[in-house]
Amino acid sequence: MFDIGFWELLFVALIGLLVLGPERLPVALRGLQRGIQKMKSFGTSVQAELNHELRIKELHDHLKKAEQMDVEKLSPELQRSMAELREAAAGVQRPYAKKPNAQDDESEPPATDESKPSS
Repeated sequence: MFDIGFWELLFVALIGLLVLGPERLPVALRGLQRGIQKMKSFGTSVQAELNHELRIKELHDHLKKAEQMDVEKLSPELQRSMAELREAAAGVQRPYAKKPNAQDDESEPPATDESKPSS
């Protein structure tokens, strides 16, 4: 990665030993190792997020192409897939919108103000 040879690495270790001393050098190396691990994990998470966003963009582009083509000429499977994609996209755009459940409608009627005593 940095193209450091054995002698250069030995020289850096010797300077670190002289500057930090034998007591603090292992602690400094562990701290450096943790910092490098955190940077690698951050880079990996950024890369995964970018790949995810690029995939979403690609799906949106394909959906736009399919919508520009004659939708009626698509097979029934593709039409169902497009409908599912539209529903998923709408769910992502409004993640906190309350979805009506059929079970809620059947179980109990909505509460009204009739149960409160009038003053």
